Amino acid sequence: MKKLVAMALSLTLAVSMLTACGGTKETKAETSAETTAETSGETTAAADGESLKVALCVTGAVNDMGFCQSAYEGLVLLEEKYGAEIAYTENLQAADMAAAFTDYAANGYDIVIGHGFQFGDPALEVGAQYPDTTFICTEAAAASDNVASYVMSCEQGGYIEGMLAASMTKSNKIGFIGPIEGASLIKIMNGFEDGAKSINPDIEVQTAWTGSFTDTALAKEAAQAMIDSGVDFIAHDANECGNGAIAAAQEAGIYATGDSYDQHELAPETVLTSSMYNVPLVIESAYLDVVNGTFKGEVKYLGMAEGVVEMAPYYDMESAIPEDVRTMIDEKIEAIKSGEFVVPLDENIRK
Repeated sequence: MKKLVAMALSLTLAVSMLTACGGTKETKAETSAETTAETSGETTAAADGESLKVALCVTGAVNDMGFCQSAYEGLVLLEEKYGAEIAYTENLQAADMAAAFTDYAANGYDIVIGHGFQFGDPALEVGAQYPDTTFICTEAAAASDNVASYVMSCEQGGYIEGMLAASMTKSNKIGFIGPIEGASLIKIMNGFEDGAKSINPDIEVQTAWTGSFTDTALAKEAAQAMIDSGVDFIAHDANECGNGAIAAAQEAGIYATGDSYDQHELAPETVLTSSMYNVPLVIESAYLDVVNGTFKGEVKYLGMAEGVVEMAPYYDMESAIPEDVRTMIDEKIEAIKSGEFVVPLDENIRK
């Protein structure tokens, strides 16, 4: 039996509470943000005989069917498999990340996880003040004695999505939507373009940044503008915001791909596949590094070869994709896994 415990963070911040599937309502906490902690009375002790306290910080909602939900599922895995005492804070803005990290460290959390490239600097800042707390970042390039980063090679999934998009488009115009400009987001967008141009060097790849991780309306608007210009395949890496892009594709009757999570259920006849990040595996690996005393303050890169970047099944849409295209994509995935083919890594904005 799980119980929910509210822990007040000593900061004022804006939060977005998910009110309905595919939509958000912006609210502002007057004096504090509410953080949810989950504990279980029937759990297995950690390897050292004690359950560690682990906190997760994310920029969106933990039920976003995407990037943040995958991290939350990793947190829950630590509770259920190792008996960790867990807590999380969602919808964090960049200005509030250091304060959230500080509160968790001050309250005795052993491991604090920041899921996203934005958490790198806050982890280094707060990590210097709390040397006995371990800080884990995903998608950042931050490292110190008690700070490590686990970076997912998401450009690999982007490349495969680009190959699929270029193989399925009839207009030779495809689009990619991101939230804000950051290294981990730029590299998947560039990977998408590189994959598409490996199929058709002359293909037109349109890109857009919404400026938000959560506003589905912005992504839908950006996608619709692309569709109006002739784009007939949409991809995204925009957390919950990207769900709006899928909605626009569904309404227009064109294909799309999901990102970070298996997003097939959002639009079963629209989403051909999703580039998924096995974040639970990343979080479990980091946790065991701490428990087993093998933690190192370094940056680790994890991709298809490690089972961290994966492509979702085609489900009932398999018949919509020509067999030769599916075979080509399967062969490219195997080449990436074996190291025979290395997806170019480009974290620079392209004109």
